[in-house]
Amino acid sequence: MSPPDTNLKKQKRRHRGPLIGIGVVSVLGVALILYWIVELFVTAPTVDGHGKSTTPAEYREGDVEVPDDAPTQKMASDDPEVEVEN
Repeated sequence: MSPPDTNLKKQKRRHRGPLIGIGVVSVLGVALILYWIVELFVTAPTVDGHGKSTTPAEYREGDVEVPDDAPTQKMASDDPEVEVEN
């Protein structure tokens, strides 16, 4: 069965707004995903000149500025769990 009073021009006019809305939301969704991906690449950890990523363990003394009032912890030098480099 088909509807007896099908008017295609009227149906096109009624569906124009929702179809434009769907298109705009789709474009904004794709733009948001692309922005997210670019932001991930921009804020990713950098790689040094030798192809290795820099990790906190590779930082040398003096690389990080620490305030004078930062909390410190004193440890006994005979503690077996502490390795002291001379």
